[in-house]
Amino acid sequence: PLLRPTTSSAAVRTVGPAQMRQLSVAIAGGGVGGLTTALGLLKAGYDVTLYEKTGAFAPFGGPIQFASNALSTLKAIDERLFERVMEKFTFTGTRRCGLKDGLRADGKFSMTPVADPKYLFDETVPADWYLEFPLKQCADFFKLPYTGVINRPELQEILLDECRALKPDFIQNGAAVKSYSQAVDGPVRVTLESGEVVSADILVGSDGIWSAVRAQMYDEGPVRAKSADGLTQQGCPYSGYTVYAGEFVPERVSDFADYFECGYKVYIGPKKYFVTSDVGDGRVQWYSFLAQPPGVRKAGDSWETDDGSTGTQKAEGESVIDFLKDLHEGWTDEIHYVLDSTPAAAVEQRDLYDRWPEFFRSWADGSVVLMGDAVHPMMPNLGQGGCQAIEDAYMLTEKLSEIAPNGQAPEDPAELHAALQAFYEARVYRCAGVSLLSRLASDLIINFFDTPWSPHDNKGQSPLSYLTFAWKPLLQYLVFPLQFLFLYSYHPTGGMGDLPKQLEAAWRARHRPASMAAFEKAAADGQEVGVPSFFAATASES
Repeated sequence: PLLRPTTSSAAVRTVGPAQMRQLSVAIAGGGVGGLTTALGLLKAGYDVTLYEKTGAFAPFGGPIQFASNALSTLKAIDERLFERVMEKFTFTGTRRCGLKDGLRADGKFSMTPVADPKYLFDETVPADWYLEFPLKQCADFFKLPYTGVINRPELQEILLDECRALKPDFIQNGAAVKSYSQAVDGPVRVTLESGEVVSADILVGSDGIWSAVRAQMYDEGPVRAKSADGLTQQGCPYSGYTVYAGEFVPERVSDFADYFECGYKVYIGPKKYFVTSDVGDGRVQWYSFLAQPPGVRKAGDSWETDDGSTGTQKAEGESVIDFLKDLHEGWTDEIHYVLDSTPAAAVEQRDLYDRWPEFFRSWADGSVVLMGDAVHPMMPNLGQGGCQAIEDAYMLTEKLSEIAPNGQAPEDPAELHAALQAFYEARVYRCAGVSLLSRLASDLIINFFDTPWSPHDNKGQSPLSYLTFAWKPLLQYLVFPLQFLFLYSYHPTGGMGDLPKQLEAAWRARHRPASMAAFEKAAADGQEVGVPSFFAATASES
């Protein structure tokens, strides 16, 4: 793990009789990746300044998932950071997480046996659970903390606190990076939107999928430039999917009977799927993934519009809840209960754009490097977008520490260039694998899943229904175990012994009382309407 420096963050530090110059790093973007990178590099002794386009961070937003690999990486970056995250964490991977039949689920949020083969011969045997993801088993295999979520505002505040403890003025708000220039042997000159020019030894482009740093490095034209057909922005093709998201608190635990026993579930059915997840404090967050053209607006867009503002488009006179209920006509009452419990004003929508992994173009150009969504955006299905940005932050710090120990800038800039190239080479294949798995998860469920065949009804009669029925054992016992073992195989701390079990026990002690109190409050006061995710509305993406 990286060590917290005891020296100040002045540009020049005294070491014995001589002086050495600190390596200076400019970071574009204050999302998960940018803030975590700032912390790692500050701890390594570098002079770090983060440039964030928004004028101030605002204390609101939804949860973000951290899988076991990300939690190990956070602990490797900073022990105190990890401890503070765990204090605010909600574990989902300690409970059942899996796929549920969107048409046959009994409407009662039942925790029936998963894929009991007796249902083939006895129609009274429930068949609503299709399979279970081996999250807990794979985490236990590596002795890692379990997958879960943390509220973005709380994560943001923790990262800001830890960075400011090392350099109080490390972040410059209202200062978006516009472009850069660099000489062969000189520093990077970074031009901000205001016209101000600053210099640094390294520029890290962590400014999200619509990255200005990326647009210049890869000559992609203006940021978010659209193709003539509207299906590509800044060289990034539309994935074919849009997602609706909402959040509510059940008024009674009996209304959502599996709240304490199920981490998250994915309802599968014809050409769409629907996800619900416990996100702590009694809250349930849901997502509806649909195959639609881009720009079909039925809800406020909490992500950025073309001009960088937060969109609020909504079909006049049309309720997004009614729209989604119509699309899920014939699906389980569980989904309709979730939708009916969510205020329409709390629903957000995002068109999903996705890039192919960058195999043939380096992420580094001289002293400029890309990371996170700027170079490997992830479809949200595996919850690995923020996780991979955190892995980037750790690996970038490691590679720079090899050639610039104790915060000291190397005399030869070529060493920096080589270190950034080494970072790219160390990350490209893993990120490509995770990116492809994330995209495959979307395509698989939308295009190659349907309601599974059953001998007792006619709800699943298409060729895909028979395929969905047939490959259930392959997915349950081979594909998904290998997938999660691969994801968790990156864990720089190594196994953590009994710590994961201790963290789970501490979480369970506080989870039920907090959730029950939230249920009672919702019953008394009704649902609160949330606000857009802060990483979209007030900060750059990962």
